[in-house]
Amino acid sequence: MAAWLVKTEPNAYSYADLERDGTAEWDGVTNALAQRHLRSMREGDAGVVYHSGVDRAAIGLARVASEPYPDPTDAAGKRVWVDLRAERRLARAVSLAELRAEPSFAASPLVRMSRLSVLPLEPEQLATIERLGGGTGSMP
Repeated sequence: MAAWLVKTEPNAYSYADLERDGTAEWDGVTNALAQRHLRSMREGDAGVVYHSGVDRAAIGLARVASEPYPDPTDAAGKRVWVDLRAERRLARAVSLAELRAEPSFAASPLVRMSRLSVLPLEPEQLATIERLGGGTGSMP
């Protein structure tokens, strides 16, 4: 299974909101490359929810809960959404500065393309986030 990092502005929709809702549409993504990543997601894939803006940190783990489906707000029919399900909050937030210091993130779009809102994670990167966040590294 693949793993993905999805960014959100916590004042618009935070990991706490996802925990409260359980499952939510991951919407509002308009960047072409981020949309390509959304189209590549499959139900069951692992996810990391990252707060952008002031926080700049990985906050919690999620699971892709649906295959990509058409964005009902896109009249052109080009964009998609996926549903995400909250899995568990990290014991502590993992900052962008910490991730930049990790060798496995040297070539990651997270550090190279800071405005990209959906990006793939390598298995080692997911394990690093879980380790730094106080987790057990148990998401496949």
